[in-house]
Parts: sequence; C-alpha cells; structure tokens
Amino acid sequence: MPGPFDNANATSLAEGIRQADRAALAAALNLLDDRRPEAKLKSTELLAQLQAAEGSREPSRLIGITGPPGAGKSSLSAALIRVWRSRNLRVGVLAVDPSSPLSGGALLGDRLRMKTSNADDAVFVRSLACRGEFGGLSAEVWPMTQVMLASFDITLIETVGVGQREIDVSGMCDTTCYVAQPGSGDSIQFLKAGIIEVPQVLVVNKEDMGAVARRTLSELSGALARNHDEDEWEVPVLSVSATRGTGVDALADAMESHHQYLLSCGTLRQRRRDYQADWIFKRLREEFGSHGLALLGGEAPLRARLSAETASLYTQYDALRESLLGRVALAGASRQNFNE
Repeated sequence: MPGPFDNANATSLAEGIRQADRAALAAALNLLDDRRPEAKLKSTELLAQLQAAEGSREPSRLIGITGPPGAGKSSLSAALIRVWRSRNLRVGVLAVDPSSPLSGGALLGDRLRMKTSNADDAVFVRSLACRGEFGGLSAEVWPMTQVMLASFDITLIETVGVGQREIDVSGMCDTTCYVAQPGSGDSIQFLKAGIIEVPQVLVVNKEDMGAVARRTLSELSGALARNHDEDEWEVPVLSVSATRGTGVDALADAMESHHQYLLSCGTLRQRRRDYQADWIFKRLREEFGSHGLALLGGEAPLRARLSAETASLYTQYDALRESLLGRVALAGASRQNFNE
C-alpha cells in the first residue's frame, strides 16, 4: 500500500523530514535507494533543499560505531539509545549489515529494533546492506545520512565490523567509537594495523567479564597514542557493560564532549564538507578511474575544490560527472578522427 509521501514532491518531502515524520523519512530513504533516472532527479532536489537549510540550525550529532564482530555493538547501540532518549534526544540509526550472497539479507537493524522500543516514535532504525563494498559502507549511506541529520538530534551509523579496510565510517562521522571485544586479541592487531588510531572514543564492552576485560582496557590504554595528530582531542578509553547498563552514561557524555569540542574549534561543518568531497571523489574514481580524475585537474586539486564547495551533494556530483562524460566523449571523437 503506497505511503502518504510516496508521490510527494521534493518540497513536501523535505518539510516532512524536518518535522521528523516517519512516513516522510521512509519515503526519502527509499527514494535515495532508487536508481531510476526520475528518482535521481527528485533526490537531487531533495538533498539540495535539506542541505541549504543546514546552516540555519545547530548541527545535530553524527556518530559511528565500529569494532570486530561479537564485540556487542548492537547491544551497546541499544543501551546508548536508551540513555539518549532519557535525555530527550531523538535518535536515527543506519544499521549497515553484511550482504548475503544469496538474499542480500539484513540482520543488524532487525536486532537493534528488537532491543529498542518499536512504540517510540523518536527512534528510527533503517537497515542497509553494505553490498560487498570495501570499507564496509555502501554508496547510499552518506546521502541517507543527510536525511537523518535533518530529522534527529543524533544520527548513529553502526557498521558490520572492522577489518583492515573497513574504516570508511571514520571518514563519514563526526565522532567514531571503536568497540573492543575483551580477550579476543583483535584490538591489539587492529592497533598494529593503524585502524584503532582513527576513532575519537575507545570503549571496552562486556566489563562484566572481569579480569579479561580489565586486561584489554589496560592494553588499549597503554598502547594508544592518546592525541590525534590533527587536533588536541584526547581520546578517552572507557569500560562499559551494555547488558548491565554500567558506564553507558559516561560513554554518551564522552561523545557529547567530542561534539562540543568540534563546535568550539569551528571545524565541524568543514569536516562534513570534507566527508562529502571524499564521497564524490570515490564515486568518480570508481566510474572513471585515475584518468578521469586527471581530466578534472588531478586528485589533489579536485579534493581541495570539492572541500571548498558549499553546493549540495548530488548537485556537485552530477555536474562533475556530466563534465567528465563530455570530455571522455570528446577525447573519443578526437581519436576516431585522427585514425581516419
């Protein structure tokens, strides 16, 4: 049965999203997942309206949760949501699930829904398949994030797990939280690979495991370079038990502190422009390769240009893509004329 916003124009849809209407949110996210040309045109207009209004309000929070499978990310996310709701904060979640080679099935979002209240209209969970992408995040995540940020105080991205290339979440979120599994040895291996230096918050879940959890906490605290090179933020290393609810308030406080830190430094909006630039850069490189990027002036100048842009996501991307298609066609025609 069609929803009330399924045939709405972009303006009506944007207004519904700003009012956190669940039907509008569902329709918008479905629209962004629709690859038909007419859907892409409507998506471009929708994101342009949402992003144009972004500067008129206080930025909401964008948080990523990552860590090895079995670390308890879904349980911790649910515990965090309960804390945020007790503080009267609205929460939207994008749960990025492993893609089944047969069904493309999604499980993390279903588990998270079971652990949070379906009756709470201030919590919205959307499952997404990673679709086999390196980095653990599908191309739809960043555009969908723009919709969620317009509706919620907190947008949470939970990833499928972490590996040596599955750290895209850190290049998309204001605050990235790495969840360590006590006693698995994974945390130190990831530390050696340089991955664990990326998050702004480190947390050891399952502190109720006792000595093994305390040992993992000690190992991380001792091995971590506590200050990130690009800023003066001191990365906290915390211990929680999602099942018992202990330490979760302190974790939520640490995430809030990092958000306030970014606001005080005046870097949050620029970081998000950088995230958008990375998204566009990655899509163009996937389609046109290094040669295509060279036609646009080269990688470094293109990144700098994109990071300085204030236009909306698809407006920037479509303009660059059309420019490249024209240049590639022109180059092909020139070669054909030369051969003749």
